[in-house]
Amino acid sequence: MHIMEGFLPVSHAVGWTLAALPCVAAGVVALRRQLAAQPQLRPVLGLAAAFAFVLSALKLPSVSGSSSHATGVGLGALLFGPWVMVPIGTVVLLFQALLLAHGGLTTLGANVFSMAVVGPWVAYGVFRAAGGLGLGLSASVFLAACLGDLATYLCTSIQLAWAFPDPVGGFIAALQKFVGIFAFTQLPLAISEGLLTVLVVNALRRFNAEELRLMPSLAHREVLR
Repeated sequence: MHIMEGFLPVSHAVGWTLAALPCVAAGVVALRRQLAAQPQLRPVLGLAAAFAFVLSALKLPSVSGSSSHATGVGLGALLFGPWVMVPIGTVVLLFQALLLAHGGLTTLGANVFSMAVVGPWVAYGVFRAAGGLGLGLSASVFLAACLGDLATYLCTSIQLAWAFPDPVGGFIAALQKFVGIFAFTQLPLAISEGLLTVLVVNALRRFNAEELRLMPSLAHREVLR
């Protein structure tokens, strides 16, 4: 679920935009450095961007009457690092707001923060932690993509609960409601995204192993294992 156009109060929309802007700027710098240092990775980067666009564009009805999406940003975060996915996720969200009416321009900052900042960083952190615990590459990829997806929706729930606290229970009660609204739909979506990301990474290991060896985030892992 991208927060829809005009849904957030003005102060929250502005606040999340200001929070997202420095992340986007840092991501643009990281993206430029990555492409300047390794221009041969452009096709794989394009694949990661397309993966995020397609998965996050697929809208599934939620039991609450709203809708849920996979995010697709975990793949790029694992391959290129979380900063690179911030501008890519921003462009994905901007195109979806303009072309598909998913999300909106006033809520773009909030959606960028949840899907393009929090999601990639959680996915990358889980991936590195899983590798440190000795888990195999496929298990690490699955956990990273799955938990990165869920982290995006937890962040969105926090944003909505902060904007619309429960009249009786306040922020905590509102957060419980928003998390509960999406849990039934998002849990299977997150698992599906984890499995699909594993399939894509395994395909890359088979057909693009040389490119994977050049990626800093995979430098500590044996991509052919």
